[in-house]
Amino acid sequence: MDDQYDVDLVDHALLEEVELTAELIVAASVSRTPLSRAEIDRILGVTPTVPRPRSGAGSDS
Repeated sequence: MDDQYDVDLVDHALLEEVELTAELIVAASVSRTPLSRAEIDRILGVTPTVPRPRSGAGSDS
């Protein structure tokens, strides 16, 4: 008999998010100080970008 509730649920995006969260938790638990933004970016594999100044910023004329 087939059970309608016996399905294979695999959400790859969710699994990746859980893995990244676990890595942050482990890193934070072994750190003596709060993690810096740079450390968090490194753990998450993020390459930070430097915001570009807007052209004409601060001038309304």
